[in-house]
Amino acid sequence: MSSSNWPITAVSASAWFPSDQPLCAAANQAVKLAACQTLTELKNTVEIFKEFTFESAHRLPHVPEGHKCGRLHGHSFKVAIHLSGDLDPHTGWIRDFSEIKAIFKPLYERLDHNYLNDIPGLENPTSEVLAKWIWNELKPLLPELSAIRIHETCTSGCIYRGE
Repeated sequence: MSSSNWPITAVSASAWFPSDQPLCAAANQAVKLAACQTLTELKNTVEIFKEFTFESAHRLPHVPEGHKCGRLHGHSFKVAIHLSGDLDPHTGWIRDFSEIKAIFKPLYERLDHNYLNDIPGLENPTSEVLAKWIWNELKPLLPELSAIRIHETCTSGCIYRGE
């Protein structure tokens, strides 16, 4: 269907408020200003992420007898730390990626090449529990934190967005 056959057409603010009327000209300007302010606000809100990989072993203690995840095994985990917020007008970013790396480093050292079940809070280290644990550790240090994404395999993982 061509646009000329549509029963409804787009209407600009000037169609509602003829610009030859002083009060209507002011209304047109207000509509344009509000639209521009909204676009500016949207342009300043962004989400960034920093990814890390680590190798860990674990077993899931609460799965049914004979379940393969109940046995000791390992994963090449990938974690993405997502931050959301407004761009700093001076730097042009939410947070320097090197700061995110430095903040995550102590957790990385606890997780990489370790047995997750031995870490307090990770006694049942599912991807979901791990994502929430990382969130709880990072949120006080990264107030812009918006999500933790965990991949335990190439095709399986979870996203945690806070409580």
